Amino acid sequence: MVSSILLPILQIVVIVGLSPLVKGFINKMEARIQCRRGPSLFQPYYNLVKLLQKDVVVSETASWIFRATPYVTFVSILLIALLVPVLSSQVPLNFIGDIILIIYLFALGRFFLALSSLDTGSAFGGMGGSREMAISSMAEPAMMLSIFTVSLTVGSTNLSNITGTLLNYKSLNPSLLLAFAAFVIVIIAETGRIPVDNPFTHLELTMIHEGMILEFSGRYLALIEWASSMKLLLLLTILVNTFFPWGITTGFSFPGLIISFALYLVKIGFFALAIVILESSLAKVRLFRIPNLLGTSFILSLLAIISFYVVS
Repeated sequence: MVSSILLPILQIVVIVGLSPLVKGFINKMEARIQCRRGPSLFQPYYNLVKLLQKDVVVSETASWIFRATPYVTFVSILLIALLVPVLSSQVPLNFIGDIILIIYLFALGRFFLALSSLDTGSAFGGMGGSREMAISSMAEPAMMLSIFTVSLTVGSTNLSNITGTLLNYKSLNPSLLLAFAAFVIVIIAETGRIPVDNPFTHLELTMIHEGMILEFSGRYLALIEWASSMKLLLLLTILVNTFFPWGITTGFSFPGLIISFALYLVKIGFFALAIVILESSLAKVRLFRIPNLLGTSFILSLLAIISFYVVS
């Protein structure tokens, strides 16, 4: 009874509270690699507080879709936080859905963002929305196939069962390695990181995610930016607790949760640093080269499923 109450609270606190810090860590490390001092680790928190205190400016042509989009995006990410094993292999909302629902919730937030980019009649917003939907149409199949490869290995699409089973998985399965590589590429595309997108640019010829949110301001922009940081952390959480679930506790004991949280920080920090190295080593690819990159992810995920049946 205690775990059913405290575990959802802990997961929400970890995902909501830690996500801006992960973004600040990536920005800080990128600045250090480029021999710059860079912003503070806590700069994303300052930005959110500043935006929450500002007034909202809404276009005269905007409908209820524009006003509802920040809340739909933020709430959908919060629901995903309760469907993903973070500190324990137990999932708070285990009874209402699995990885398929998670993919649909990610798509729901993206769908409303794309609609809101068209709602104000902005040319840049429509351009960003069309690019985002084109990329998602290639990224989502690769994500589904890579996760389904793990599901086939375990025999379940429930992330709690997947994490609990792979925690005791000893053999080296080539299909899991291929699915891991495909999922890494999907994370880069889904979160708008280099080389797919540049989260710091506002050039109309290159921006994708930033183009969709140009019309948002104040608390609306704060909710969208916060949801974007949480999405990055949740995708990294799915990555580390699905393919590298070592150290995660299977119950609800405070010593186990403390150890699990420490190892969780180490794993998230490692892959955040990997993103830093990747973004510092590569330049943003041309828009027409992105299908090649996402096509590689799809092929890897397809090979993962084929190799599963060949090996088994």
